[in-house]
Amino acid sequence: MLTMVVELEDKPGQLIKVLEPISKLGGNIISVTHRRDEITPLGKIPVRIAVQIDEKKIDQLIREIESRGICIRNYNRVKHTVTTSLLLIGHIIHTDLRSTVDAVDRTGFAEVVEMRIVMPELNKPSTAFIKLSAVNDEKLRESVRILKEVCKAKGIKVVEPL
Repeated sequence: MLTMVVELEDKPGQLIKVLEPISKLGGNIISVTHRRDEITPLGKIPVRIAVQIDEKKIDQLIREIESRGICIRNYNRVKHTVTTSLLLIGHIIHTDLRSTVDAVDRTGFAEVVEMRIVMPELNKPSTAFIKLSAVNDEKLRESVRILKEVCKAKGIKVVEPL
């Protein structure tokens, strides 16, 4: 798996410049996260993309994206091999979603690779499906423990798989 942060202009058609080479090289997009509130010094938006792609094609993918004029801020070959999915219930957005995700992502051994949120009403609890990926089973358990600790402090319930 590959994760990268690219800097894109905030206008239509920019993301496709990154997605087309991924598709062309047989990659599978795991997640795309726009950080609209973090404008770069060049006035661009950082976008984090996680991709499953053949290890041998990563260098070619990087060259193809850069040849389209896209700045790749950083990228990592990630050897995350185990995943789990959890359900979060509570005021997920109002309690700083970013800090919840960052608690796992900054470990260096695990990351949030997918998240879907349902918000029924503004002041009602939300429900989120969250998928974590880690380098091994032990680190996956550790990332779940970290997530549960953060969620407990925020009053968010965590439902684990059976």
